Amino acid sequence: MFRKNLVFVILLAALTVLPKYASGQTIEILAGNTLNGSVNGTLLGGATMGLTNDSDFGPLRVGLGLGTLYGMGVGVYDLSSTEGSDLLVSGMFNDGTNTSIIVLLDTFYGAAAGALVVTSVMLVANEPLLDGLQYGSSVGAWAGFGFGLFDAFLLSERTVVGQAYNQASPNSANGLLAVNFDEKKSVGFISPTLTQTFQLNAGSIQNKISPAVNLVNLKVSF
Repeated sequence: MFRKNLVFVILLAALTVLPKYASGQTIEILAGNTLNGSVNGTLLGGATMGLTNDSDFGPLRVGLGLGTLYGMGVGVYDLSSTEGSDLLVSGMFNDGTNTSIIVLLDTFYGAAAGALVVTSVMLVANEPLLDGLQYGSSVGAWAGFGFGLFDAFLLSERTVVGQAYNQASPNSANGLLAVNFDEKKSVGFISPTLTQTFQLNAGSIQNKISPAVNLVNLKVSF
């Protein structure tokens, strides 16, 4: 019952916000947050499996579902706070164009830090390293997620940016991770996007828009 009510509330909020700020940027913000949330939920589902030492994939399923809903909710929050404009979120360790990416990256960092710390302890204690990786990364992922929520919603600086920001940083490629080689070249990895295709059916042309993920983005300025 709680999940059904949660889905209803999020969908109602989305239907309220989307018509007001309907644009390509609006859909990109919502799609990016939803993708980040689903990945985050899946990671936490895997972390739960690691903590319980259980091979049942139920936590992954639940994590994916709840993470997707969480991402949609954050997307609605971003849209309502920016009125559909570009957003720059500056967290303690990362910058991003939506709120959920800050939480996701902090979750990654927490899992990596937890695995490193516990594995180091296992080496000193001469215990199995796989157990250290399993439990350390699992605890670290949940700790990173908790800190990420605090970081994204309380510690971070949120700036609504427009054309001035786009002109100031034209060489930053979109993506979950971005690498700037110099002032003119940048590569981004894993970026949610939308694809538009035209289909000829019974003498009429149909326009179809579908969500997609760009694995690599290369941006070069001359």
